[in-house]
Amino acid sequence: MAVETKTYLETLEKSLYDLVTETSTNLPKDVRRAIKAAKEAENAGTRAAMSLDTITNNIVMAEDNVSPICQDTGLPTFKVYTPVGVNQLEIKAAIKKAIVATTADAKLRPNAVDSLTGKNSGDNLGDGLPVIKFEQWENDYITIKLILKGGGCENKNIQYSLPCELEGLGRAGRDLDGIRKCILHSVWQAQGQGCSAGFIGVGIGGDRSSGYDLAKEQLFRSVDDVNPNEDLAKLEDYIVKTSNTFGVGTMGFGGEATLLGCKIGVMHRIPASFYVSVAYNCWAYRRMAVDINPATGEIINWHYQDGEKITFRDEAQEAATSDSKVVELIAPITEEQIRSLKVGDVVKISGRMYTGRDAIHHHLMSHDAPVDLNGQIIYHCGPVMAKDEAGNWTVKAAGPTTSIREEPYQGDIMKKFGIRAVIGKGGMGPKTLAALQEHGGVYLNAIGGAAQYYADCIKGVDGVDLMEFGIPEAMWHLNVQDFTAVVTMDSHGNSLHADVEKSSLDKLAMHAERVF
Repeated sequence: MAVETKTYLETLEKSLYDLVTETSTNLPKDVRRAIKAAKEAENAGTRAAMSLDTITNNIVMAEDNVSPICQDTGLPTFKVYTPVGVNQLEIKAAIKKAIVATTADAKLRPNAVDSLTGKNSGDNLGDGLPVIKFEQWENDYITIKLILKGGGCENKNIQYSLPCELEGLGRAGRDLDGIRKCILHSVWQAQGQGCSAGFIGVGIGGDRSSGYDLAKEQLFRSVDDVNPNEDLAKLEDYIVKTSNTFGVGTMGFGGEATLLGCKIGVMHRIPASFYVSVAYNCWAYRRMAVDINPATGEIINWHYQDGEKITFRDEAQEAATSDSKVVELIAPITEEQIRSLKVGDVVKISGRMYTGRDAIHHHLMSHDAPVDLNGQIIYHCGPVMAKDEAGNWTVKAAGPTTSIREEPYQGDIMKKFGIRAVIGKGGMGPKTLAALQEHGGVYLNAIGGAAQYYADCIKGVDGVDLMEFGIPEAMWHLNVQDFTAVVTMDSHGNSLHADVEKSSLDKLAMHAERVF
């Protein structure tokens, strides 16, 4: 019996390892079809079309390399359905072992950080992590669902308490039309910071915590399904079509595709509270599910596999940049070079750049830099790294992180150390824009989620500093070639992000009148 139990647990752990790996590296069929439709609807030669070309290239590379689609593999969240009598403690232990193993094999980035000390556990385990929620049912098999939702899109989640006043839309009341306004506003406020074009799950009702749980649960639905509630089915369709008139577009560059899917759930509430909770998910919509034989631990079925699988192999191509000025940059960069750049220019960087995220920026405010940053480039990136037998580091995934978190620091740090360019996603605010103009700096927007595409541009790791902050937060010295990004904030006071936000707000306001 002990041998049988061991065999079952080993098989279960292998099944869970495969689930985590597949979720991190291979987008489901329904998500691929949605991205293909967006790509076909986009205008050729635009920045949005270039972004979608990069995204589809990245999807192919992640599948081929069996490496993370996006370097931010998020906080693993499991929903587990078990028959009565199945040992849930064994499943929980097997999930944790699979998480440790996939982290060690660079399928997941170590993301578990102690909230008080800031120390990274290094294996994605910690207090309350990973998140595992169990539910019993009367089926004779186990279903395990997993979603990997990165911090960039998690930070664009939003919750509304009705009634409320919404920018561009006015008063939202406690009715279906008020719900409609909240959902439209949630899409608009995400802009490009959540790696649009995205997907949203919406929870109506409940309390603050159960409303968010319901919203996240909607993200497990298929993109292609139809809500059984006729009013909600109509609303889901309306939200997608209307959001795609805002002009936010892929990465917030403008364009036709802002939202790829909307799924809405509803639950009862108490009379005094009326919440609309929205869980925003980026285009790298990483969720999978498997059915498992409770006697053997084997996978008997994969979910989200209905319909055609879009491979993108015939479509993958070098991102088109024909309508934009292309500038080659090699650090150290001069102020004169920076002043010659304008919003819309495409840059290709070769040579050295340095990563720097939240911990690095906080550290540099009160410490000297470990290297000379004068004329250099800082990349807002927390890569997935692996070390070979010789002790050398290899970059496994390296897309940009959301830059707005560094707004309190960025301008001061650029001026203090002479940094000429920062690379990230989603843009930055007025303080950074003013510093770029005063100092002679530029903000470069890379394509969020394109972790394999950018890892391929990194030809070597020349060193690392401040490893005490953990792998994602350390300062990595990267040797890059033809690293492509778009100038979205220049040294002349121009910001594409501010322009898109303003123009999209005007379009949002066109939908203030009652519809439902």
